[in-house]
Amino acid sequence: MAVMGVQVVVTLLAASLMQKMAPHWSFARWLLCNGSLRRYKHPSDEELCALAGKQRPKAKRDRRMNGMMDDKPLSVPRDIDLRLDTSPITALDALVLRYFLDYQWFVDFAVYSTAVYIFTEGYYCLVDPQKEMNIGVLWSLLTVVFSVKVFFMVMRHYFRSEEGGERSVCLTFAFFFLLLAMVALVIREDYLEFGLEPALAGVSTNLESILKQRGWEWTLPIAKLAFKLGLVALCSFLGACLTFPGLRLAQTHLDALRMAADKPLTQVLLHGSFLAPVLVVVMWIKPISRDFLLHAPMGKQTVQIMSDSAYNTARLWTIVGLCLLRLAVTRHHLQAYLGLAERWVEQMRKEAGRIPVLEIQRKITRIYCYVSVVSLQYLGPIILTFHCTLLLKTLGHHSWGLYPEPPPVPAAVAVAPWRPGTEDVRAAMEQVTAVLGGIFTPLFFRGLFAFLTWWVAACQVVTSLFGLYFHRYLAAS
Repeated sequence: MAVMGVQVVVTLLAASLMQKMAPHWSFARWLLCNGSLRRYKHPSDEELCALAGKQRPKAKRDRRMNGMMDDKPLSVPRDIDLRLDTSPITALDALVLRYFLDYQWFVDFAVYSTAVYIFTEGYYCLVDPQKEMNIGVLWSLLTVVFSVKVFFMVMRHYFRSEEGGERSVCLTFAFFFLLLAMVALVIREDYLEFGLEPALAGVSTNLESILKQRGWEWTLPIAKLAFKLGLVALCSFLGACLTFPGLRLAQTHLDALRMAADKPLTQVLLHGSFLAPVLVVVMWIKPISRDFLLHAPMGKQTVQIMSDSAYNTARLWTIVGLCLLRLAVTRHHLQAYLGLAERWVEQMRKEAGRIPVLEIQRKITRIYCYVSVVSLQYLGPIILTFHCTLLLKTLGHHSWGLYPEPPPVPAAVAVAPWRPGTEDVRAAMEQVTAVLGGIFTPLFFRGLFAFLTWWVAACQVVTSLFGLYFHRYLAAS
């Protein structure tokens, strides 16, 4: 362990446990298959025919012998008194779910990543190793990347839809979020306190000293413009990926409230989890958050309730708590989604005419088979927000309140002259490390991950509120 390092050993142990324990215990599988979620089973042909007052359909062999080989599909009246049977979701039932293996791997990786991060935080708090890389940051970065990959996978599924309406919705919201990101980046720091402008100013100062030595100072404005354009493009892509998760969240929120009509505490938790992104967005609006707490009006005087560092710590803990709250009501949202099968049957009974038996069975089965996709849409934004917050804390040199917060002073860039010799490779690596350390300072990471955390919450607010309006008013009409 002394040769490899404590963090490397913990990383190898976590990777090995994730691989070996997956067939035996999985948090993602337990979340779906612990017996609390109940799925609706599609009725058989015999049950539908019995409800419609028909005889049991004959087999193809009997119909061929009686000369009744017609290709007309079996149908029943829409207003039949159909009642769906339910059964708990088991591990065997989950094997037929679409994207279930992707869902299981992603959620389990996020769990192990969180465990590794907690260990490294305790390790740095107790030992304070100066020359070791924080391996928990690497796990959290990978979790953020995999979150975006999962969003892209689900959005690509919508783009391949035959109807094409989902594709138009994604493109429309991508363009809308492109405009919204440009507006957010031009708002002054007095209103939205991401810290991007001070971060870019520090990066420009450090880059200028490097580029002047090589005569490339003319590329500095281009680099700043390219960074902002890249950030806007990333925001537009994330907004498009978070469109359908937000719309789905609004639908399951309304259905979950309807199912918990006689449970006031559950309704309070559901409302709190739905409004969690709104609170995250508000915490970066400086006049109504930081300024109000640091200069609270008390009559004709102002009182400072907490310091700057205490507010940063409270904001981190608040986001973590809101993520845990949304995780706690996961079962209610997933059960509300599974209840769409019963709601569809109730709507079918209000219509006139006949419907093919196969269409009833397909509709009910399709709702169940996509529960893992809905789980990804619900848990993905939570995981992304949570690990962006962890990266904001560690790379931005914030504190959990257990030990003092170091000031984010940008590191000075000292580029050593190139000296050829036997240590060329080592000297080059040290030089590159010093340059990167001077450019990507804690101040830069504070601005970047504060903006990304706020942006993910803002996208959820916009899409969920639009989904709330759509499902309550437009879809009902």
